[in-house]
Amino acid sequence: MSNPLFDALFTTHEGRDTPFLHLLDGTTISHSEFLGQAAQNTNALRSLGVQPGDRVAVHIHKSPQALALYAGCVQSGAVFLPLNTAYTPAELEYFVGDSTAALFLCDPQEADDLADIASSNGCVLHTLSGDGTGSFADLVASQPTTAETVDRGENDLAALLYTSGTTGRSKGAMLTHRNLLSNAQSLVECWQFTADDVLLHALPIFHSHGLFVATNVMLLAGGAMIFLPKFDVDTVLPRLPEATTMMGVPTFYTRLLDDARFTRQATGHMRLFISGSAPLLAETHQRFERRTGHRILERYGMTETSMNTSNPYEGERRAGTVGFPLPGVEVKVCSAETGAEMAQGEIGVLEVRGPNVFKGYWQMPEKTKEELKDDGFFITGDLARIDADGYVTIVGRGKDLIISGGYNIYPKEIELFLDDQPGVFESAVVGAPHPDFGESMVAVLVPEPGADLDLDVIEAALRSNLAAFKRPRRFEVLDELPRNAMGKVQKNELRKQYENLFAG
Repeated sequence: MSNPLFDALFTTHEGRDTPFLHLLDGTTISHSEFLGQAAQNTNALRSLGVQPGDRVAVHIHKSPQALALYAGCVQSGAVFLPLNTAYTPAELEYFVGDSTAALFLCDPQEADDLADIASSNGCVLHTLSGDGTGSFADLVASQPTTAETVDRGENDLAALLYTSGTTGRSKGAMLTHRNLLSNAQSLVECWQFTADDVLLHALPIFHSHGLFVATNVMLLAGGAMIFLPKFDVDTVLPRLPEATTMMGVPTFYTRLLDDARFTRQATGHMRLFISGSAPLLAETHQRFERRTGHRILERYGMTETSMNTSNPYEGERRAGTVGFPLPGVEVKVCSAETGAEMAQGEIGVLEVRGPNVFKGYWQMPEKTKEELKDDGFFITGDLARIDADGYVTIVGRGKDLIISGGYNIYPKEIELFLDDQPGVFESAVVGAPHPDFGESMVAVLVPEPGADLDLDVIEAALRSNLAAFKRPRRFEVLDELPRNAMGKVQKNELRKQYENLFAG
């Protein structure tokens, strides 16, 4: 038996002194040094009693130490559970409790606020900051740089990622060694990554895009990453000449295009720009190509599946489409009512099958059965069509999902919170086109009879309880929400009404 993910991504780098991480301060970490850091994390986890299969919940800032912790979880057989750094204590309490995490890592500055959550859920609390300090960092530093790798099977869990649910309850997507490794292998092949590539990495690593796409691809290919704490134009532009590739969300590219320093000359050495996590506007495609001569490669994935489709590396990259299924991945468009496959060109619900498709939802067998069919196809909930040439186009999203700045937001969670606020009779949250974020949220509120809504109080409550990316950017007050004959709120009418709200 072996450890599929660790063997493929990490063990192959034993003794390699080539650079793996180029850091903001100008220092580098080699592949072999990083492997030693992974072993130290493995030993630290074991010293805390973390067993194979235990969940390790992390609410920490991006750093080389955080990445080495991920590697240590893979080597020790623990299940890595990254959590958005914007989450509030109220949100974190659910994730820690639902996952029954054995270990919870947070930033030292929030340890006091989270200590009760860890204690009440019976898990150990340690700290790790973005600068690599904290109680867990001290423990890691005292460990040897070699460790035994735990045997794992391809169907054993490697990660647990929570994705928002339409009912307000988040679902934990169970991702196996096979899921993550097969996806990395397909992407390395399709995007032609090699050990000579240097990826500019400015994505967060609590998200599938930055961790399981960008990082796993570079580990498998044996290349290097310019590992930046976050995306900042003034930081990214000087580092571009050192890179060969870049992955980002549409916001990265719109902000680069807004800077006059981003020119054809500045990108002349690059071989590939990849975009995902949110739809890229055709206008952005066109502006980017005119400015740089490069055509952005857009792809499509989900938390439950990692990547499903991609525009071709060689061939036409069609704006507005997400390309073709990856090797080993099947897609089809089906009727939402009957489940029958639709004719070519017709719009329906996209279903996906392949080794990348997750194992199911954590402790939600009924939800798993609803969305993961017996034949292995996963019902994505996204509306799509497939044209005569085989290109997949996502034309809408079922379940009213909003994607803003690369983050998935399910309105129901925000609506449930807004409905509980003083004076609010009911609410509806919709997405409106936004030039920078792709979409941004509009909260439409209906006051109780005779009530005078205090929007400042409502916004303050949102700030205290919900992550920043989940907070509506605009509030509108109506006497009533538009409804159809059956009483269902017509969100399509609201979207049309506010479609120009954020227009320049």
